[in-house]
Amino acid sequence: MANRDDTIVIIFYALGANALIAVAKGVAAWLTGSTAMVAEAVHSLADCGNQGLLLLGLKRAARPPDAEFPLGHGRAIYFWSFIVALMLFSMGGMFSIYEGLHKLDSAQPLEMPWIAIAVLVLSIAAESSALWKCMVQISALRGEQSLWRWFRETRRSELLVVFGEDVAATLGLTMALVAVGMAMYTGNPVYDALGSLAIGVLLLVVAVFVGIEVKALLVGQSAEPILREEIRRFLMEREEIDEVLNLITLQNGADVVIAVKARMTESVSAPLLIEAINRCERELRAAFPQVRWLFFEPDVEK
Repeated sequence: MANRDDTIVIIFYALGANALIAVAKGVAAWLTGSTAMVAEAVHSLADCGNQGLLLLGLKRAARPPDAEFPLGHGRAIYFWSFIVALMLFSMGGMFSIYEGLHKLDSAQPLEMPWIAIAVLVLSIAAESSALWKCMVQISALRGEQSLWRWFRETRRSELLVVFGEDVAATLGLTMALVAVGMAMYTGNPVYDALGSLAIGVLLLVVAVFVGIEVKALLVGQSAEPILREEIRRFLMEREEIDEVLNLITLQNGADVVIAVKARMTESVSAPLLIEAINRCERELRAAFPQVRWLFFEPDVEK
């Protein structure tokens, strides 16, 4: 099972790759005058900032509980993931659209377009490698789920953002390569401007989808549906429990909070009832290590 240490490695890998790619794109944009390359350079620079914020969010989320935050700081990663989605929208998407519109009004031919093409090809190779590493971890998590279902149901906001960034980067680079290639082949710089506009729209779409998913976690979303069902099934199979009256789960960063209301099988005394509840709690935590906070209430009705 993939864990958050694996995600940190992926983020550092992407950070290093994007820093080098941003420099290469910036130099190529300066030499060629390509608007699509400028958009891609800003995109990679924004990705570097995004990955830095994700690392900060993971560090903040790992802080232990205290008197002011009794359930810990796990949901801090959702805040920083949401900020990343906003940055992808503002710094990446809007700037690319602005540059594209500006270039449409003052189209100038590209200089030394082969430099841009060489940088884009190398960047696509690097970003494809980062996307592949991300997909390896996602595949370990999603099991039989489709990729779209994993995207909608995952509670791993940091991995969700990295996936969105890698997809946007790979597709954006491909668009830039096509735009520069068409501008070079036809001699018409309008294709370069259209490439910048397409990259901007792509970044906006990815930012909106990622933002919607992270917003749900920020507000307070339950554990993944598969995990909820597994926990419910575990409780219903316990001999100490006659009926599960209510089960509430809350994703809290890497941890899960659970509140259980159950009708217990008859116990001859209060100490035996308490021991039955404690036994259920111990074995549930052993079966589901991600459950850090567990509140168990015996009752006879919902």
